[in-house]
Amino acid sequence: MCTRVLWNTNDVAVLAARTMDWPESTMPMLTALPAGMQRNGGLVAGVDVVGERPLLWTSRYGSVVTTIYGVGTGDGLNTQGLGVHLLYLEKTDFGERDSSLEGIHAGLWAQYLLDTASSVEEALEALERFQVVMMEAHGHKASVHLALEDSTGDSAIIEYLDGRRHVHHGRENIVLTNEPPFAEQLRLLGEQDFSAPSDTTELSGNVNPVARFQRAVYFTRLLPDPPDSRHAVAGVLAVARNVSVPFGAPYEGFGLYNTEYRTVVDLTHRRYFFELATSPSLMWVELDNLDLTRGGQAKVLDPDDIHLAGEVSKAFLSSSAPF
Repeated sequence: MCTRVLWNTNDVAVLAARTMDWPESTMPMLTALPAGMQRNGGLVAGVDVVGERPLLWTSRYGSVVTTIYGVGTGDGLNTQGLGVHLLYLEKTDFGERDSSLEGIHAGLWAQYLLDTASSVEEALEALERFQVVMMEAHGHKASVHLALEDSTGDSAIIEYLDGRRHVHHGRENIVLTNEPPFAEQLRLLGEQDFSAPSDTTELSGNVNPVARFQRAVYFTRLLPDPPDSRHAVAGVLAVARNVSVPFGAPYEGFGLYNTEYRTVVDLTHRRYFFELATSPSLMWVELDNLDLTRGGQAKVLDPDDIHLAGEVSKAFLSSSAPF
């Protein structure tokens, strides 16, 4: 189901963490995508799902992303310090296909913004130029909403409900989970009194999206100022671990959605961290250690390797781009 947490109030770095909670493996691959790559927003594994006027583009910026089922980007960071995170939202409705607009399937929505935008403002402006179209992978519809943040600490949440786009733009939008939609999550949060935090503050410890949303907001607001980027990463990752879904925890009506992995994007220093739930170690990539310039080679790294730890840019292998 997933949780995204943004920490943009410390003086060391702007960071965002996310959990990927899903009933099966999403086959995550860490993928380095250089600038100058041509993409077709209508294709899923070579099959057209958009119809007329697919969005075609050439990437302006390089990025490091985590792919989902090999057909799209679920999470990532580009060289300009823009971070993106797709999370599940059951009520998502992109509307009927409007052939007057170029179309991009939901699996490449986040990648397009990484490829073409250097900030949240630029990403929001780009939304006017295309229509997001529903797609499926492994029997699951891409019913998703999107969280964005950049190195200034700006943030946006984008949802499509009843065929209409809803944008919540502002650095105060630090947490996203799943149902209900973001505006209702904020209303429910407003009913809580977190003004005097203590070890007796009423706080749900369950795994449903409302409980995770409120717990993430509560603990992110309590994070102490870090002395350096190492402690900053540890702080936001501690919140992500707190709202992770343990193996076997039930979701009513949904089965089991344990946390598969966690990521952290350091938008200030352009570092991408990855923690597989079944691995004992945290790994990360310094984007500056990869050739993400135009003409560079796409590279991949399978994170399902118990020996991977620390900075792993040298472990990436050249590969064809997945999309």
